[in-house]
Amino acid sequence: MKLTKILPLAALLLAFVACNKPAGELVGAGNSGNFKEANPYGMIFIKKGSFMMGANTQSAIFGQEDNLLMATVEAFWMDETEITNDEYKQFVNWVRDSTVMRRLIMKEVEGYSRRPKNIPEDEEIPLEKMPIDWSKASKIPWNNWKMIEDDDVKDVMASMFYSDGTLKTNFLHYRYSWVNYDEAILQRNKFDVATSRYPVGASVRVDTSWVSEEDGGIYDSTIIRPLREPKDLITSKIICVYPDTLVWIRDFQYSFNDPMMHKYFSHPGYSDYPVVGITWEQAHAFCDWRTKFFNAHSKYGAQDYRLPTEAQWEYAARGGRKMAMYPWGGNYARDAKGCFFANFKPYRGGYNDDTGTTTMKVAQFRPNDFGLFDMGGNVAEWTCSAFLNSSNTVVHDLNPDYEYMARKNDPDNLKRKVVKGGSWKDISYYMQCGVRTYEYQYESRPYIGFRCVRAYIGD
Repeated sequence: MKLTKILPLAALLLAFVACNKPAGELVGAGNSGNFKEANPYGMIFIKKGSFMMGANTQSAIFGQEDNLLMATVEAFWMDETEITNDEYKQFVNWVRDSTVMRRLIMKEVEGYSRRPKNIPEDEEIPLEKMPIDWSKASKIPWNNWKMIEDDDVKDVMASMFYSDGTLKTNFLHYRYSWVNYDEAILQRNKFDVATSRYPVGASVRVDTSWVSEEDGGIYDSTIIRPLREPKDLITSKIICVYPDTLVWIRDFQYSFNDPMMHKYFSHPGYSDYPVVGITWEQAHAFCDWRTKFFNAHSKYGAQDYRLPTEAQWEYAARGGRKMAMYPWGGNYARDAKGCFFANFKPYRGGYNDDTGTTTMKVAQFRPNDFGLFDMGGNVAEWTCSAFLNSSNTVVHDLNPDYEYMARKNDPDNLKRKVVKGGSWKDISYYMQCGVRTYEYQYESRPYIGFRCVRAYIGD
């Protein structure tokens, strides 16, 4: 069709649309309202629904039965499997590359930064704030840095390795921050929307982190500061992101697990195995990075990736069955033929009777009714929820969650996080959907991993 014929049709269409939105009337900001969220890669859509939250049987940990709660959970996305070594390694490599490129920028080596388009050419930008040019990440000479003639580049690369050529993983720091909403909702800190001010004398308790110039260690402390503007509510955190590989021998003394310690995270043969040796704090940092990484490559952005609440995890594990004892729906850990449904500890010393000794590749057993793999067994999983024995008596019945972001100087009992699902070293009881246990947020274990969720945009 010729251009002379297209233009009149376009003008007619524009006029038709304009006629349906008369001037001077409330017609909205111009958004169509037809947005539909695309399926996130590797995630399963969990439809909204209600379920009975709590253990189906007598607690093996406490002397009384867990309280049951009829609860409703809104729709969300959840990772199909636990985060694998290969997926977590993408995060580690990103931190590794950004660390090197920042050091190269500070050395004033050209080619690793980009100047923001919205800043005039004559305006000076501090080197520590110069944006990294990620298109140049492939230029980092990881394999042949000793052969490079540029002394600045060679010095920076040498600083990342020990004399035997091993990467200094303690340098892999990730800095992130979040808003302390638990401080914002306090009545004494209530924001006055009419005057656009916080109350006189309002204050917040937040954490701050820094890296020591003397020994390179990460330090943090809790401070109390006046609340005058929203940025005062922000907590900053610096985390070393590399997994703790020593957990394989630390947690199992008088046991030869050295091969797992040396190769579990680094060898490609374990790429599809669930990552372990990750603290709750590291998992939280991973979620923050995943959110930023996605939004940097997305036109519209999305809700934040995060650890699931205890209610989300339990609802997803039940697969839509309100009273399912195990994720596969039945009341037993194996089928009529005697085959086990998950990777756990069937008998004393009989770890491999279910075909797995320690961890296994993800998705080796059939999924539950939602399509989620390994919601019982293989590795237990962190949730974002804080652990409280009686939490079901205080949480709301809509999207229940008992959450607390513990500060540095808080007592340890406030740093307990709910762990769900049971693992390769647990008996079948811990694989029940409603059973809960806990671990301290700063601890890492060879039997605890995690998966992410993301809230669904819409109803």
